[in-house]
Amino acid sequence: MMSAWRRRRRSSSGKKQELLVEDNGKEAGSKELAIPSHFRCPISLDLMKDPVTLSTGISYDRESIETWIENGSRSCPITKQALVSLEPIPNHTLRKMIQSWCVENSCYGVERISTPRIPLTASEASNMLVKIESARARKDRAGCGELVAKMSLRMKESERSRKCLEENGAGKVLGATFETFASDIAACFDQNKSILADILAALGSMFPLDDAARFSLGSPASMHCLVGLLSQGDLSTTRNAIMALRDIASSDEVRLERFVKVEGSIQACYKLLEKPICLASAKASLMLVFRIVSSPAKFEATVSNLVQMGLVSLLLDTLVGSDRSMSEKALGVLDAVCDTQPGAQHAYDNVLTMPVLVKKILRVSDLATDFSVSVMWKLTKNDKEGRVLIEALQVGAFQKLLLLLQVGCGEKTKEKATELLKKLNVYRERLECIDSMDFKNLKRSI
Repeated sequence: MMSAWRRRRRSSSGKKQELLVEDNGKEAGSKELAIPSHFRCPISLDLMKDPVTLSTGISYDRESIETWIENGSRSCPITKQALVSLEPIPNHTLRKMIQSWCVENSCYGVERISTPRIPLTASEASNMLVKIESARARKDRAGCGELVAKMSLRMKESERSRKCLEENGAGKVLGATFETFASDIAACFDQNKSILADILAALGSMFPLDDAARFSLGSPASMHCLVGLLSQGDLSTTRNAIMALRDIASSDEVRLERFVKVEGSIQACYKLLEKPICLASAKASLMLVFRIVSSPAKFEATVSNLVQMGLVSLLLDTLVGSDRSMSEKALGVLDAVCDTQPGAQHAYDNVLTMPVLVKKILRVSDLATDFSVSVMWKLTKNDKEGRVLIEALQVGAFQKLLLLLQVGCGEKTKEKATELLKKLNVYRERLECIDSMDFKNLKRSI
């Protein structure tokens, strides 16, 4: 009887110890530690990292209250009083109290909040940009690089600082500075490469670029340097260069033509598709290629070169395992490429074409479905032997197209799907339809 009581007592004691000990063996005081209510932001209810005070005297975490104001609110969340000023004032006293509390409770796993940098004001941002303009006018490469690096650091420190610089014309100033050093014929590209990469890194925080920045970066000299950075820069610079080129070339046919005419531009763009350094650069490259192949200017020689490089095979391989955004872009490029004879022929000859197109119908998005049906329709227009139609039947195109008409689609897609069904029906009685989307027995083209 007594031994049983002792066992229960030991068991109860062990459970209590478990409540006080975490998995890593440390005391679990951090779980039970209560944050003082005046240290919590009234909006997020989290510990304030950068406490600021409004004109009503109530303190909030800067990020929370700035989001509140940016969403159009002009009153204090707690008191509901109208704000005399939308500029929150840093509460240094409260921030120091929070930091002291964090240090005192470090044994419970509480980390001390860092002292935040006060965001730039409009006058400080303007002053910084004026200094860059002055260094640009003197063609002071070292001074300009130092100022641009300082600007980049301030933009990374605070989203508000970044917006403040952008609103005060940072895009225009940086774009003009890039063009100045790109046009510096007294210095070779290697001499200006570092400052150009630094300026591009600063602009990388402001994608998509505004009109003023695109105007300067779209000049012939700037375009040549951007292509140079695209092929000779490090990974970060390469990413920034292709993103900038996407913004520039997508906005204007003249700038797109300038890009196409720069020696090595197409090869560099294709290389980023073939061996992408990141998803963002791959999408930007696809957008550039799409603008080229679908341009009213009809860069036939350029499109032919892209096809000969293996663009069709690359697009199909990309589509096998891509996300929605990449699928839509890749199918858009493939659809435009199939308007050309070389592009249509390469798609016709590729074993992945029909399985991939049929799989994407009703599986990705309405846009991807429209592109897939359009490519199928284009490939069957001159299919006198019926080879493409037979392949389509074997991978379940008939059922997919019937389902598409039942679900509903755009008028143009509906017309193309109906025409495809009529063509497929001719061969349907002679073939056993295989309802399979399996790619296991298909070999990649590269």
